[in-house]
Amino acid sequence: MKPVKVGVLGLGTVGGGTVNVLKRNAAEIARRAGREIIITRASARDLNRDRICDTQGISLTTDPFDIINDPEIDIVLELIGGTTLAKTLVLKAIEQGKHVVTANKALIALHGNEVFAHASAKGVMIAFEAAVAGGIPIIKAIREGLSGNQIQWVAGIINGTGNFILTEMRDKGRDFADVLAEAQALGYAEADPTFDVEGIDAGHKLTILASIAFGIPLQFDKVYTEGITQITRADVEYAEALGYRIKHLGIARKTAEGIELRVHPTLIPHRRLIANVDGVMNAVLVKGDAVGPTLYYGAGAGAEPTASSVVADVIDVVRAMTGDPENRVPHLAFQADSLADIPILAPDQFHTAYYLRLHAEDKPGVLADVTRILASHQISIEAIIQKEPPAGKSSVPIIMLTQNTLEHELNAAITEIEKLVTVSGKVNRIRLETLG
Repeated sequence: MKPVKVGVLGLGTVGGGTVNVLKRNAAEIARRAGREIIITRASARDLNRDRICDTQGISLTTDPFDIINDPEIDIVLELIGGTTLAKTLVLKAIEQGKHVVTANKALIALHGNEVFAHASAKGVMIAFEAAVAGGIPIIKAIREGLSGNQIQWVAGIINGTGNFILTEMRDKGRDFADVLAEAQALGYAEADPTFDVEGIDAGHKLTILASIAFGIPLQFDKVYTEGITQITRADVEYAEALGYRIKHLGIARKTAEGIELRVHPTLIPHRRLIANVDGVMNAVLVKGDAVGPTLYYGAGAGAEPTASSVVADVIDVVRAMTGDPENRVPHLAFQADSLADIPILAPDQFHTAYYLRLHAEDKPGVLADVTRILASHQISIEAIIQKEPPAGKSSVPIIMLTQNTLEHELNAAITEIEKLVTVSGKVNRIRLETLG
């Protein structure tokens, strides 16, 4: 069969890594795909800059539409990121009858419903394995490997920057701001780290995982996101003393009332495998009714780890190019006309356990007042740590773990506790998941 011709939009980290993998492993890839795959064209904003890839034999252009409009190109790799130009290019490629492979989580999370509808109408494929967790084939695992299961929940460390920061805070006793500055110097975090440390990046990825796990439309606007900027060195140390570690998790859980979609700092028992995923690595836990919990671990970013997923998608597209479009694996795992209208729960309907830290006067009856308020909201206490007051201070830190409770009950209790004259400042809280 004639070779499949590929056009690459963007020759940055992921684009360059993809070119390297496709060239280096060309013979092996052809054996797997059944046809030779050749990169014939690529676009980049600056054709003169140094690159991590060899572009010999590839026709280069600064105009990505040159590739979209080239009738010889069979598959377009969208690796430029963003949601404006990228969306225009992808929709134009679909109109031209070209298959698309992308690593763009924001594009899929925000505009995937529209993109997939256009692709289905034109009979072309959109593949996006690299959009979540870099080199970990988590989308294929859920969409295909676990397709015989009812997925009960998904929980993942899906942002390496946040995981690096929390790991350094725990292992070296450093403060958040100090580690963030190092992450920026190392290139793990952007100059504006908001997407990483406030959970937006993880929210994009969780949106995709939830749709594939539960067969629902992509709904990023309903994901609850909470960052790690308020986590202190003291919180990390108290969590360790209680037998837990703090991780920034994306969690999608199906309940009788609806689906929880939430990204936030989470206490996890230190014995859990996912609690021991450190540095910039990613990991995703998936629990199916038949298989039970399964863990997927690996590099969540980087040139060739991400390229590994991009190239795997290219191979899948090539394998399916001669097949019947109706029999291809659906974009979101379920047939497009079978996506379920399951409600996404509001944050105050979440049902979890909590870590609470507050500062109170060191006098009799204070702890009793706090526990009385919690009990009035049907909140049971699992464990308490009460420290001696620091030298020269009149307030003492009190740390509590609660049993599972509804978030709106906890919010009401915290409001009452913060009104006590014996309690100073805000009550700090972190959700807790056993992930068993």
